[in-house]
Amino acid sequence: MKSTLASAELSLLISRLGIQQGPTREPVPSEWNLGLLAGRFAELSSAGETACVSAAISIVLEAQHRGEPAVWVAVGSSTFFPPDVAASGVDLYSLPVIQVKNALQAARTADWLLRSGAFAIVVLDLGHDCELRIPVQSRLVGLAKKHHSALLCLTKKRSEAPSIGSLVSIRGEAGVRKTGFDRFTWEVQILKDKRRGPGWSYEDECRGVEGLC
Repeated sequence: MKSTLASAELSLLISRLGIQQGPTREPVPSEWNLGLLAGRFAELSSAGETACVSAAISIVLEAQHRGEPAVWVAVGSSTFFPPDVAASGVDLYSLPVIQVKNALQAARTADWLLRSGAFAIVVLDLGHDCELRIPVQSRLVGLAKKHHSALLCLTKKRSEAPSIGSLVSIRGEAGVRKTGFDRFTWEVQILKDKRRGPGWSYEDECRGVEGLC
């Protein structure tokens, strides 16, 4: 009780003296979810592919459970393995998949999708082709904020590799490890978080279906 009063008195004194306090950091989240990414430009990287897909699909699944549309934009001719994604619970009939030739086309597609305001999350599966110029990033960031949409870019790189750009609000590295005969755990280690600070992580289990985990 005394400590609470002391804290209140100190806050009042600081206010009266006109002392500026430092910015308050938001509490560290306990989950990797749609609420965390909404309105933000996010990057999820991995040296492989399956861990990123598992972590991204979990957000798509959450959006679908809320009745909010999601869309997947893939660079190149390959993308996730549909039977595995369906096995995770995602309704493939409600998940449009758009395939483009390169990162520039992916960015233009994301611009159009975000501008519509129709999607809770836009996933850009960029792979190794992940060069986005700052003006392009700036436009996408503005649209994501305006429509409170999550823009999640999946890239293939190691944690020491630089991010797509300085405008990325949150960046995580995805990994996966086997925990049982047909059980795997995927994990997201947060390397950068402009709102809450880096250093936290989230993990979840998945069944070892071929391709997804």
